Amino acid sequence: MKFHTILLFLTISILFSCENKPKDTSEKNREQKNDSVNKKNSAEKPKYDLETIVLTDENVVGFLTWYGERNPENKVLIETKYGNIEVELSDKTPLHRANFIYLVKKNYFNTTYFHRVVKNFIIQGGSSDESITKKDRKNIGKYLIPPEFNNGLKHHYGALASARLWEENPEKLSNPYEFYFVQNKNGAHHLDKEHTVFGKITKGFDVMDEIANQETDKKEFPLLNIKIKVTLIN
Repeated sequence: MKFHTILLFLTISILFSCENKPKDTSEKNREQKNDSVNKKNSAEKPKYDLETIVLTDENVVGFLTWYGERNPENKVLIETKYGNIEVELSDKTPLHRANFIYLVKKNYFNTTYFHRVVKNFIIQGGSSDESITKKDRKNIGKYLIPPEFNNGLKHHYGALASARLWEENPEKLSNPYEFYFVQNKNGAHHLDKEHTVFGKITKGFDVMDEIANQETDKKEFPLLNIKIKVTLIN
């Protein structure tokens, strides 16, 4: 009798164990699958919301790095009443390239002018006295871009570079909104490693020269507004 009782107990224990083993494995697999799906969804989720982000000095490097990886374009067209300028942005300056492409896609430049002209030196664009330009800057954000000097890019004729403040700016941080082209045929090499060069003109040097010939006031503002429109070249 004892033998039968022990045998019955062992049989029940084995059956109970067999019934629960697949269940435990199934639950474990389900948990692993859910973890995998959650990790995948987390990886695919955009790190930044392009509709709501406001750029600051704290988030600008991370954002431009992220944005640049997803927006590889490097050719833009600048339209003016004097003709068009085609520009190639450099992949050696990823932050500045990404920033310029971002502003182009935000249509920021289309409310701005070539607002400073210095013959045989530079033509500078990216600003205006329009209220909409100030509003756009506020919506996009207040930030500066770290310099990108160690790339061999220099201030040759037709070079595209970023404007910046000279006072209280020891790190030589770039203004994200304003840019200039070197119009001097011999270049402007005293600015090398002072301002970040991040592109060059590929077509439309004559247009740049025509703009440089426009009459200005004593503050180097053109007497007639030189509006610009900037779009991507496919």
